[in-house]
Amino acid sequence: MHNSNNLSKSYKEIIKQHVFTLFNGINVVLAIFVFFTGSYRNMLFMITVILNMVIGLFQEIRSKHMLDKLSLLNQTKIHVIRNNTELELSVEEVKVNDILVLYAGDEISFDGHIISGNIECDESMLTGESDAVYKQENSSLLSGSFVISGKCWMHVDKVGQDTYAYSILKHAKRFKRYPSQLRDSIDWIIKWCTYILIPLGCVLFIKQLIKTNYTTATLNTVAAVVGMIPEGLVFLTSVALAISAYKLGKQKVLVQELYCIETLARTDTLCLDKTGTLTQGKLSVCHVEEIENVDGILGDMMQALPDDNATAIAIRNYFKARNYKKVVSYLPFSSQRKYSSVTFEDGEYKLGAYSYIAKEIDLDVEKHIEDYTSQAMRVVVLMKDNAVLAYICLRDELRPDAKDTLNFFKKQGVDIKIISGDDPRTVEALAKKAGFTSKSIDMSTIKDVEMVVDSYSIFGRVTPEQKKELVLALKRRNKTVTMTGDGVNDVMALKEADCSIAMGSGSQACKSVASLVLLENQMNTLPVILYQGRCVINNIQRTASLFLVKTIFSIALSLLTLVCLKNYPFKPIQLTLISALATGIPSFILTLEPNGNIVKGNFLRNVISKALPGAICVICSVIGVSILGHFVYISPNEYSTMCTILAGVNALMVLTRVCVPMTMLRKILVTIMSVIFAVSIILCKNFFYIVHLQWYEIIYVILNVCLIPFILTLVSNWVKIILKKINHKKKKLGNQNHLGF
Repeated sequence: MHNSNNLSKSYKEIIKQHVFTLFNGINVVLAIFVFFTGSYRNMLFMITVILNMVIGLFQEIRSKHMLDKLSLLNQTKIHVIRNNTELELSVEEVKVNDILVLYAGDEISFDGHIISGNIECDESMLTGESDAVYKQENSSLLSGSFVISGKCWMHVDKVGQDTYAYSILKHAKRFKRYPSQLRDSIDWIIKWCTYILIPLGCVLFIKQLIKTNYTTATLNTVAAVVGMIPEGLVFLTSVALAISAYKLGKQKVLVQELYCIETLARTDTLCLDKTGTLTQGKLSVCHVEEIENVDGILGDMMQALPDDNATAIAIRNYFKARNYKKVVSYLPFSSQRKYSSVTFEDGEYKLGAYSYIAKEIDLDVEKHIEDYTSQAMRVVVLMKDNAVLAYICLRDELRPDAKDTLNFFKKQGVDIKIISGDDPRTVEALAKKAGFTSKSIDMSTIKDVEMVVDSYSIFGRVTPEQKKELVLALKRRNKTVTMTGDGVNDVMALKEADCSIAMGSGSQACKSVASLVLLENQMNTLPVILYQGRCVINNIQRTASLFLVKTIFSIALSLLTLVCLKNYPFKPIQLTLISALATGIPSFILTLEPNGNIVKGNFLRNVISKALPGAICVICSVIGVSILGHFVYISPNEYSTMCTILAGVNALMVLTRVCVPMTMLRKILVTIMSVIFAVSIILCKNFFYIVHLQWYEIIYVILNVCLIPFILTLVSNWVKIILKKINHKKKKLGNQNHLGF
């Protein structure tokens, strides 16, 4: 079951995520080892770890407060009868033996039975079967299902942990895991770093201990392991997502799944429901063509029917007169059936879509309906014994922001699909008003959605099952699909979409399965959400490459130290200086920058390809210093000093490349980091174990610094060529698969 308490992490979860992590544990152990060497300044890396932790906690808690506040606005309200008065209470306030009133769209959060009325119920969350189940007096109702149509009074038998849904779901996750390249890539990086650093660190320590003393072996090993840990990458991802959720919260967008922000940024297909999404969802009767006098008949029908959808409300408000006929039975409206009916003593009257009610289609009637639908009207007919008694025309106005929103997504190259249960001609006419021109198709005649999903962009007379199948068909074409909706008929499609967006005025069931909720139904925030997602991915993609430069060269140099290098080239404090100036501080600033560029390519491949040139350049520089040491004498401290200067300059050059195109902020950032690095190695040289170099060592460092830009360019071009070949091979294989090979 879903309630507001599930929407944000608890304080315990936030603290666990940021404090009790594997990498924090490794850093603490390393700091203890350094402490016993007496070289306390080499414990400086712990300041970065603690700052990461504190900033991460602050941002996550701030985001939690915003989410909790929004969750209260979106909290499920239950209609409860107490003292003969209908009240709206929260889920937590409902008790056993309460009497609830259930309406279409309500999610059932308790176990109980019907004492009056009848409904159609969707139990797919419990049984996996999407067919509607008819429920009447004395029928049992289970938590985790929701009302499709009708109205009933329910007696509550079980609440909370005693319910059927809880017994099923307590051992399994309630919500699906949304796709996320960002999450999966970072998980992959962390996993492999963990696999590598612990055994490699142990072997490195043993080798260093054999050749040197405990202090040198410990400091060299700690420097290597600290370099391998990309702990800031996890921190920055968490902070970036938390800040995005906070910013969206200010726009009255409730984020129920953090990684869906990224998914929306990668969306290439947007499926929009018409009613309540493109339109305002407030239908009104704009014209009635009566073949017979039906005012009293419709008044009687609307009094008998429990329907409270937008169409029923509009008709109920329009037809006030009544004949007070005796009701024999009634059938509420459902999105599968497309009509409702009431049987009086003089026969059955049906109200709904003509093509679903008529036993034999009259082409003249169809043509007459088409005349109305071409004017963006929705037409329902009243029929008895296959004869049309009245044409009732309703109009639902477009949202004021619908046109601009559609234009924005079209300009961004996002394919738009409008999916509706209404007459396709009505939907097409409304779409034209929003500036969207495309062919429409009547899905009531289509058995296989695969035949039409590529050829059409406007789908009318779509059943809930077909909505789901359309989303699945698009996903099978490797599309990243975002679905918007507000009604019960959208729930199955929302559950299958990569990213799902519900309107705040929508049904409880709809909002409970959505990854994002627009609390004020504001369509114009969709571009804002897309922009936030792009900021997250693009900025993390940029800064992740900075972290991985250090990780890759630390792993490579550790392996080389085991094979051919005399000593690991850095001390912990030297790597801390490089990391803080070329990675830590810049990455935090760059992650918060606006960046709405279209997301391209695979996250992991992009990050590694940008990190490799910088890492290879550092490795080459260290190997060069080591080779020079075979021809001239270089002391261990001079060796460490040369490697630190070259790695620092290389890291700053990588930062400069990452900052292209340069803005004023980026120029200031690179300049300040470069100045601090120069000041640190000149004025604070003793603190960072920097020593004076011999004249030939200075000449080598200057020559190597001059070569760094060329090496970076050379390796970058080589990586691009490799990636181009990989992409070409993948495209070729994809084409072969498409052709059936």
